[in-house]
Amino acid sequence: MIIVTGGAGFIGSNILAGLEERGHGDLVLVDRLRDGVKWRNVAKRDLADIVAPEALSAFLDGHRGEVSAILHMGAISATTERDADRIIENNFRLSRDLWLWCAANGARFVYASSAATYGDGALGFDDDFSPAALARLRPLNAYGWSKHLFDRKVRHWVDSGSVPPQWAGLKFFNVYGPNETHKGPQSSVVSQIHPVARRGESFALFKSHDPRYADGGQLRDFVWIGDVVDIILWLLETPKVSGLFNVGTGRARSFADLAAAVYRALGAEPALTYRDMPEALRDKYQYFTQAEMGRLRAAGYPGQATPLEEGVRRYVQDYLEQPDPFR
Repeated sequence: MIIVTGGAGFIGSNILAGLEERGHGDLVLVDRLRDGVKWRNVAKRDLADIVAPEALSAFLDGHRGEVSAILHMGAISATTERDADRIIENNFRLSRDLWLWCAANGARFVYASSAATYGDGALGFDDDFSPAALARLRPLNAYGWSKHLFDRKVRHWVDSGSVPPQWAGLKFFNVYGPNETHKGPQSSVVSQIHPVARRGESFALFKSHDPRYADGGQLRDFVWIGDVVDIILWLLETPKVSGLFNVGTGRARSFADLAAAVYRALGAEPALTYRDMPEALRDKYQYFTQAEMGRLRAAGYPGQATPLEEGVRRYVQDYLEQPDPFR
């Protein structure tokens, strides 16, 4: 049995699709579906069970010895969330409880960290897992801090030997791809640009409020969801590998590049304007992210990153332009 928390969300639902395609059965989804379109992210999956987060502890107690791995993607992922108590309860304490359960029951554990742990990037984007390197990081928001807090807790557990048989923390950079409709304004910029570009209208990116970057020249490491799933599947197939790893491409690209790729995937010329960034975001905004990918490579991962233009083309043409845009 493989359990995917946050399994109806963007990354979680794509992981379930990848697991099913590789022939993994007995897949258990942990999530809240609520009353929106989130259920459509997993409507094509053959699932063993769907478990509400509040029922997960009892479910685990009833399935000791059956669970081979927990892929923990569930979290409050909005960088704008202000309720730090709620964030800690969801992003830190639940992660802690699942780690301890896996360590006690011999199940493997893969969890979602975040590039938000790196803060403004002044210290770089090296997934150095040493206590000193972790102590230097300064996240810009409560979401990034909650993820960083758990990474540091994992460091303590590793040092004490209290670990699952395999574990991996994944610092996701800017992931884009199908099954993110439910995220609304938190969805990738690709999904936000697509309907505007399809109408033949111009899309307004944020102006830069840093003189080092042109408007639309803010840089991110944009990573195609298919590459993310490939890394997780490789980890499951390579149980000797454990560690904290960046998940990106290793190459930063501008929002203007990303936007242009969406228009061109539709056979149109880019049409961009610029608007002021909300003041509340300006002192918490990352102008540059770029994953250092050397540690994952050194661990043996053989896959190659999908180029931005190709990933955007797949997303637009194979999903967003289709009658059924869900994977």
